[in-house]
Order: sequence, then C-alpha cells, then structure tokens
Amino acid sequence: MPIEQPLLHFVKTTAGFLGKLEKNNNRDWFNAHKVEFEESVLRPAQEFVFLMGQKLQTIVPDIIADPKVNRSIFRLNRDTRFSSDMTPYKTNLGVYFWEGKKNRLETSGFYFHIEPKLFMLGVGMYMFSKEQLQNFREAITDPDEGKTFRAIVQKLSKNYAFGDIHYKKHPKDFPEEHVNAEFLLYNGFYCYHSRNDLNALNGEKIIPYCFKIFRDMAPLHHWLIRVMGEV
Repeated sequence: MPIEQPLLHFVKTTAGFLGKLEKNNNRDWFNAHKVEFEESVLRPAQEFVFLMGQKLQTIVPDIIADPKVNRSIFRLNRDTRFSSDMTPYKTNLGVYFWEGKKNRLETSGFYFHIEPKLFMLGVGMYMFSKEQLQNFREAITDPDEGKTFRAIVQKLSKNYAFGDIHYKKHPKDFPEEHVNAEFLLYNGFYCYHSRNDLNALNGEKIIPYCFKIFRDMAPLHHWLIRVMGEV
C-alpha cells in the first residue's frame, strides 16, 4: 500500500469526525458525510495500520496488520440486534494487530483506540474462551510460567493499568493462597494506557509514541501467545 503523506492530522480529523457523529448518530447524516469519513478516518487509519504494522514486525515478526475494514480496522457499524441502544454507529475508532491462526479477537494483540476526547493503547486479550481461561489459570499458577507472568505484571504496573477483575468467587481446584491468586478472578487479561490529551498523538509523533508503548507491553503479548499454545 503506497504512503502518500505522513499521519499529520490523523487523530485531529478522526476525533473531529467522531465528535460530529456522536451528535448526529443516524444513517442519513452518515451517508451525507461518507466522503468525509473516508478522508478523515478510514484512509488515515489504513495508513496507520500499514506504518504501525511495519514497526510491530520488528518485535513480533508474525503480527497481522491488514488495513481492511473488519480486519485490523473495526467496523463503525454497531450490531443492534441484542441492544437497547439502537444508534447505528460506534463513536470510536478501533484498530487491532494480532498474532496466530485464530480469529482476530481470539488471540492476543495490540489495540489502538480513538474517541472524540480520549485515546487508548492496549495489549493482551479482552476475553478468554473457556479453554483459554483454563490455560491462563494453569499458567499463572505454574511455578515457572507464574513467576514469569508476575515479573511482567510488576514491571508493567509501574507505568500502565490492567483490565478489571470479573469474577467474585475464587475458582475451585486452584490455590487461594497462591502469589498470583488475584489474577484467577480475571476473564481476560490486558494492559492499557489512556490519555485525554489527544495532542500527544498529533503529527508525526503518533508512530514512535504508540510503538514505544506497544514495545513496553510486548512481553505480556509474547507470554499470552506462548501459554495459549499459539506458537
């Protein structure tokens, strides 16, 4: 995919469009502004996937960076079939880079997210399957893998946050007194960084800024890929 210009206005124009969509979340408005969406959101997002994918390949050679919608770029359309919120569009942009043979959200990856007044970067898995949850619990209570996991978490916790605990009850067949027992209550595990200052990503700073954080978080990705049997 040829790159014609750097990502000078990606965050500003994307956040601006999403802010307008938030106030006009209907199909008539979106269809009337589809060209603006393609120029302000979709095309720069594709450029970001291409450039960020190149950088990530230096630390995760098998990373998948596919600039198509419903691949690395999440669809803007909402699934309203089982929701009380019938607005047709999401008001955020999500981009995902993943590794492994499974479907996109069934394996660990690197996530980029923009809202009108917030951006977020994350690494890991939002939700485990039943089998993956079992693998995760066995790994964090394993003498060797559990020690590696704890070292990764302790280092990342100095600068980043983690997703929330999901379960209230401790799972049976796992030791409650284990040093990693608190993590047995998660149903997915990821690390993230978020800011309200969108100016941090303006201009050509966006690629090095995101890559530094992704590189910091990469040990968690490598650990998850290994214990989930993806490599």
